Order: sequence, then C-alpha cells, then structure tokens
Amino acid sequence: MDRVKFTAMKDGDKEDYDFLTEHEVEYTKGTAARLLEAMVKLDEGLSGYQITRLGHSLQSATRAERDGADIDWIVAALLHDIGDIYAPYNHDEYAAAILRPFVREQVTWVVEKHGDFQMLYYGDHVGGNANKRDAYRDSLYFDDCAAFCERWDQSSFDPAYDTLPLSHFAARVEEVFARTPYDRHVIQSGQRKSLFAA
Repeated sequence: MDRVKFTAMKDGDKEDYDFLTEHEVEYTKGTAARLLEAMVKLDEGLSGYQITRLGHSLQSATRAERDGADIDWIVAALLHDIGDIYAPYNHDEYAAAILRPFVREQVTWVVEKHGDFQMLYYGDHVGGNANKRDAYRDSLYFDDCAAFCERWDQSSFDPAYDTLPLSHFAARVEEVFARTPYDRHVIQSGQRKSLFAA
C-alpha cells in the first residue's frame, strides 16, 4: 500500500488509518529540522532593524543561555518570533502553538503573550497601548513574561553582541521536539520555574 484507498475521510478503514498514522509519526520526527530550516528564512524577513530577525532570535536565545535558563526557555527564546514569516499579525500566538505540545505551560504562555508585553517599549510611539500587558496582571506568569521581554527580547537587537550561531542551538531544538507531545510531566500546568539559574 503506498496511499490510502479513500477520497473522503469518512470512507477510510482501519488499514487506511493505520497506514496514515505510521507515515504521520515518521513525519513528525522531522519537526526540529523543519523548524531550524524555517529559522534561516528569518534572515529574509522584516528589515529595518540593525540585525535580521534571525539575528534577533539567536541573540535572544544566547542571552537566555547566558542567564542560565533551562532548555525550555532557551528554545522558546530562539523560536519566539518564528511566526514573523507566516503570521505577522499574530506571530506570538503562532510561535506558542508550535511550542505548546513540547514545553511547560509557563513558557508557552509567555511566548503567546510577549507581543502584548513588548508594547511597553514602543506602544506610545505607534499609537498603541503601552500598558496592554496590564490586562494580564493577575496571571501566574505575568512576571515571567515581563522578565522574558526585558532581559531577552527587547534588548536583543545589538549588532555588537557576541551572538551564538544557530548550529549551537540545534541539538536543544531536536531534544525538545523529540519529547512526547502534551506529556503532563513536561507541560507542568500551573507551575512556575525561574527563568534564571538558581
């Protein structure tokens, strides 16, 4: 069998779906490689900054690593703007959707909301709400997102910073995306871990 028999999903049988499941499981093993390839495309994206979007992402991840952050935070810092290519109006939600099955809930929440938190730095200059993040003031992860933005995101546009290359982070991306999706021991719903080394 090299393809399913059906042309409408409702007509598929167990053999068809066993066949597809096998192919889908194999395909998911390449998720990390596809994400790393997509990261390279950030170099072709939005311009006007002193560094490229890839440079910004690498710098964010480098700062996270140098702060002693764990693997979830480092990979999230690397991928937090990957949506800039495909979803410029909700890039944060896009990146969070990619990460959600494989990292802590805390990390996903921060990535999903970081766009609103970043408004603190430029909202007044573009007619936006610089205090947009205040809507999340009661969230368990508010302080984490504020720190993520202050330490790793808004400060990572410096062409003189000693930024680590994408190859340095590849093994971490592969490790995170090799996890069992939605493993409750990974997701750790309602729990916080420090962004920084203890």
